[in-house]
Amino acid sequence: EEWLKPIAQGSKIGCFALSEPGTGSDAAAQSTVAEKKGNEWVIRGAKNWITNGAQADLCIVFAMGDKSKGVKGINAYLVPTDTPGFVVAKNEEKLGIKASSTSQISLDEVVLPEGALLGNVGDGFKIAMSTLDGGRIGIAAQALGIAQASLECAVEYAQQRKAFEQPIAKLQAIQFKLADMATELIAARQMVWLAASRLDEGHPEATAFCAMAKRLATDRCFDVCNTALQIHGGYGYIREYPLERHVRDVRVHQILEGTNEIMRVIIARR
Repeated sequence: EEWLKPIAQGSKIGCFALSEPGTGSDAAAQSTVAEKKGNEWVIRGAKNWITNGAQADLCIVFAMGDKSKGVKGINAYLVPTDTPGFVVAKNEEKLGIKASSTSQISLDEVVLPEGALLGNVGDGFKIAMSTLDGGRIGIAAQALGIAQASLECAVEYAQQRKAFEQPIAKLQAIQFKLADMATELIAARQMVWLAASRLDEGHPEATAFCAMAKRLATDRCFDVCNTALQIHGGYGYIREYPLERHVRDVRVHQILEGTNEIMRVIIARR
C-alpha cells in the first residue's frame, strides 16, 4: 500500500542499489553492512551506478547482515530517500543515456525500523538475482528499440542520399548491410520474446534464457546501430542526425544488468 501501488502508478520512483564502487560483477561481495540494534537496522556503506538515484523516492538497498553466512547473510531493505544519512554523493557524467541519472549513494548510519526489511533475513541475494532476470529482458528490449530506430533511419537515408547518380539504396554494398541489420534485429527480437516467455512461465532454466537474450540482443543491436552510422557516413557522426546518439545510448547495454562476459559465465554454468 505504501510503496508498491504508487510506484506502479508512476507517482513515485524507485531505485535498486546492489552495485558498489568495488563490487560490480561480483555482486555477492557486499561491503555495505546492516547492523541490528534492538528493533532497528543501521546501514553503513556506499552504492554505485544507481539508475534514477537522484530522483527516486525509495531505494531498495542490499547490505550484508551477517558476513559469516556469505551470500545467505545479505538482506534487502526499503529505504526512503529522505531518510537521514541517505545522500546522493555524485551524479555521473556519461557517454550516453543522459536522460536518466546514474548516481553514487552514500549510506551514513542510516537508521531503519524493523519493518524496512524486504522479505526475510538472508533473502537479499535471492531477491536481487531474481530481479536481474527480468531486468535483463528490459535491457535487451531497450537495445532492440534503439536498434530498430537506427535501422529505420538508415533505410530512409539510403533512399534519399544519392551517390554515383543513384540512391545509395541501389548499391549492393548498402543493400547487404541493410539486409544483415534487419535479419540480426529479427533474430535478437525472437530471442528476447523466447526468454520473456520462459520467465513468465517459470521455466527452470529461465535465468539462462534471460542471460542468452541479453547477451545476443545487446551485442547484435550495437552492431546494427554502428552499421547504421556507417551508412550515414560523415553525417552519422554529427549531432544533426540521431545516429551518434543511438550509438552512444546503445553501448552501455552490453554492461548494464551484468556485463555480457558475466552473461556467458551464467550460461556456461547452466
